This record gives sequence, structure tokens and C-alpha cells, in this order.
Amino acid sequence: MIDERVIRFFRKHHVLTIATTVDNEPWCANCFYVYLADENALVFTTDLETRHGREFLINSLVAGSVVLETSILGKIRGIQFQGIVTEPEGDLAEKVTDAYLKRFPVAMLMETRLWIVKLTHIKMTDNKLGFGKKIVWKKEEARG
Repeated sequence: MIDERVIRFFRKHHVLTIATTVDNEPWCANCFYVYLADENALVFTTDLETRHGREFLINSLVAGSVVLETSILGKIRGIQFQGIVTEPEGDLAEKVTDAYLKRFPVAMLMETRLWIVKLTHIKMTDNKLGFGKKIVWKKEEARG
């Protein structure tokens, strides 16, 4: 079960950094996202003309972060994650489209190619709980 504090943090924010790696060459990009708690997944849009979009098709294992930008040590909070990125299909495609357009209605005005990151590992740092306090979740199948 995902800690409610993680869910609230994901829902409160809207920009993620996503990192790809192909041929030992890392890359990262920032994207607007919406979090689907029932899927434990992040939904975002990008097209295949972007480097990260092309790299999803080669290596679907990604990492990323969502952070609160602050210079106040006691308020530092953020999430690092790992997951598997895919293009949603069928009923899931309809669900993620509805969720994304509800959060970002302006996306209706452009052609969007939606992606979903099914989260396999989440580490949240929350200094509001104490300096360096971590909340960690791993998907059972992802454990080695």
C-alpha cells in the first residue's frame, strides 16, 4: 500500500523530471503529469520527436523525480522513482486521457501522445517529518 503522504505529494505537484538511458547515455526531461493513485502511475505527454520519447521505445525502464523547490532546510520534500513507461491502450488509454485532460484542459488544443509510468520504486524524502526522513515503497514483483 502506498503511504498517503506520497499520494498527497504527487497530487499536489504537476511537473516531473524523467530520465532515460540508452547505450549508457543518460538523458532527462521535464513534463507535466497527473498521478493516478489506483494505478500507482504517472501520466504525461511527449512525442516521438523528443529524445526521451524515442528512448522509451528502446528502454522502457525509467527513473525520475518530483520535488518541492525550497531553500528552507526543514521544508525540503521530494520523490525519486523508478518505473516502466508504456503507451496506454484500451480502457487504460481512455482513463489516462480523461485524467490528463481534466488536470490540463489546454492539452485538448494540441495533439497529445500520452505515456504512463507504472511505478516500481518510490523514495520520498520529507524533512517536515524530521531531517532526512524517508518513506520507501517497492512493488513486490520488482524486488530481487
